[in-house]
Amino acid sequence: MDKFSGKTALVTGAGSGIGEAVALQLAQQGAKVVVADINTEAAEKVVQSIVEMGGKAAACTADTSKPEQVEAAVDFVCTEFGELNLAFNNAGILGATVPTGELSIEDWNRIISINLSGVFYGLRYEIPAMLKNGGGAIVNTASILGLVGTPNLAGYVAAKHGVSGLTKTAALEYSDKGIRINSVHPGYIDTPLLNKLDRDTYNALKDLHPIGRLGTPEEVAKVVCFLLSDEASFVTGSQYTVDGAYTAQ
Repeated sequence: MDKFSGKTALVTGAGSGIGEAVALQLAQQGAKVVVADINTEAAEKVVQSIVEMGGKAAACTADTSKPEQVEAAVDFVCTEFGELNLAFNNAGILGATVPTGELSIEDWNRIISINLSGVFYGLRYEIPAMLKNGGGAIVNTASILGLVGTPNLAGYVAAKHGVSGLTKTAALEYSDKGIRINSVHPGYIDTPLLNKLDRDTYNALKDLHPIGRLGTPEEVAKVVCFLLSDEASFVTGSQYTVDGAYTAQ
């Protein structure tokens, strides 16, 4: 498959979970991929998987809460592969799970810096790079909790709502300049993060979805790759839920 033949992509938080699945699917469909993650070893393992299947990729260490590291990641894409065409701003954390009145200022700032500011830093440096090439496509990872609330996750919910608004604003600004920008809103996805939960909590999260199960990273990746592809040429400023009907309730 060569849907992304000749395209270069930057994927943050690509060392595992949804980011890894997107990096693999982009590479399988012809893109040259920079796998960025705060965990260098994890990023290198994903690159190895891509190379072993005949794709082209390079690893980049990036803490998306630090603007200079995001800028360096974008520069790395352009240096390594010539230009930047596609980006998936995906890196994020869940953060502390406590009531709003008990959330520490330090935890709040950390969640916002990674989940919201990190997406802004991505847009801030990806957009100018794409404008040099005549355009591109960007997808930001939000969440079902960027559309609804839930107890004990004030930082995460606020950040993901912020990603939704940021995505719409940037889409309006650049829709006539050849850059499409959308957000994807996964439900609870069966990633290594959830595998750390006890069985009762895991099952409780599964039962929140009318479809009767958790999603998989690969299912989210298919939607992300659609949004990054020319098949979504008239789609920008949109919110795509991948949530097993969670938000339909």
